[in-house]
Amino acid sequence: MSKFILPTLILAVGVFNIFCACKDYDWFMNRESVRGWVRLIGRNGARVIYIIFGVVIILLAMFFYYARIFGVVDAD
Repeated sequence: MSKFILPTLILAVGVFNIFCACKDYDWFMNRESVRGWVRLIGRNGARVIYIIFGVVIILLAMFFYYARIFGVVDAD
């Protein structure tokens, strides 16, 4: 069971990223790490970038789930 904690946390981060980017929360979009993207490509462009980041993070979590199920990656 403990071998699925990390993939679950990674999955939660990806879902959180997508949710906040879709909802266009000010507290999320005004963070220092996001302001550079907003200045570079605008607020809507930054939202799209963070949705893409969220999808990539979810795919990474799925890889860890399947890799741990099939024994490709050690659990500890």
